[in-house]
Amino acid sequence: MHEIPMREFERRLDGLHRVMRERGLDAVYLVNPINMAYFVGLHYLQTERPAAIVIHKNGEVYFFGPLLERDHVISQTQLISKTYIYRDYPGETHPMRLFAEWFRELHLDNAVVGYDSTPGYVSHWGYRGPNLTELLPNTKFVNVADDIYSMRIIKSEVEIELLRESAKWANLAHSLLQDYTAPGLYDYEISLRASLDASIMMKKALGPNYKPLRSEYPAYAGFRGQVGEHGAYPHSISTERPIRAGDVLVTGTTADVSGYMAELERNLFVGRPTNDVIKYHEIALKLQETALNTLRPGIKASEVDKAVIKAARELGVYDYLLHHSGHGLGLEAHEAPFLDVGDDTVLRPGMVITVEPGIYVPRLGGFRHSDTVVIRDDGIEIITYYPRDAESLIVEV
Repeated sequence: MHEIPMREFERRLDGLHRVMRERGLDAVYLVNPINMAYFVGLHYLQTERPAAIVIHKNGEVYFFGPLLERDHVISQTQLISKTYIYRDYPGETHPMRLFAEWFRELHLDNAVVGYDSTPGYVSHWGYRGPNLTELLPNTKFVNVADDIYSMRIIKSEVEIELLRESAKWANLAHSLLQDYTAPGLYDYEISLRASLDASIMMKKALGPNYKPLRSEYPAYAGFRGQVGEHGAYPHSISTERPIRAGDVLVTGTTADVSGYMAELERNLFVGRPTNDVIKYHEIALKLQETALNTLRPGIKASEVDKAVIKAARELGVYDYLLHHSGHGLGLEAHEAPFLDVGDDTVLRPGMVITVEPGIYVPRLGGFRHSDTVVIRDDGIEIITYYPRDAESLIVEV
């Protein structure tokens, strides 16, 4: 399966309408693009041009946005009842003032309206403008971000199946990444080739109706700059040199299946690893196993991180532990809950978590494996499955 069926969107909208009844809302105003995608299947590229989805308690769904998105909206989703369009931002009349006019047309200017991010619009692309609270003084705006997030944090079986499909293609992408890795090549050369070939195979297999929704290509494989000594920086981004024999590489692969992207990360060893490399690799595996063995429904997310920290102290690598042990994911690469000492969220069936404690040794490299895990009624289900033993992860030179 690689598409979200209409019944899934109906289930999500039913949940939102239940929130509306419980909170006494007449409508919900969404500007977060992730929430637009979640509830109506609209993937909006957020720019300086404000856009919003208004979901009325009567079941109607309205799009407010720029002219350049009108046809795109109609092509993506059948759930929009009517589109309200302005030409461009900032325009002769500011779009937010037009939004206020459209609220009046929908008889929401004396209503109670929930919002997810802001009763206006937010963008890092230079947007400036008033909030609807200023323009509609008789409308009561209520923050329902937590209500929406509490819906999204528990994944349906449809969402889990999409992530399982993503994990399958992430596994292929990683296999190609390992096959194509060689000394003398830059990380981006290998990444582009593996991503391209995995994407071509994925598109052919999933058929003509498949398209990625969160990225420009179906599958991704790469190193994010974590090559050799640069691997000691968890978010290295890039490196200035080619791969060399003896390098420890930190990899990451995923695939876009209806906007859901599982996370798979491993180490690769260019040539036979040294004893030091093997030592840290095995310690990283022990930390991940500690997290996996602790993870189960009914415990707090913080308990997993505490168990990893305790193991890291006992194994003498606490100073190399630079981040928490994992995070939720779904339509976003990072979501709550977080496997962090400060997150006391109780883990429940349907939550999807990455498990990725890592250690980062200066001048040697990073040691991290990430697997995507579903919390189940009776334990956990690991949906990524690339080998983790050192012998399987060697690149022969």
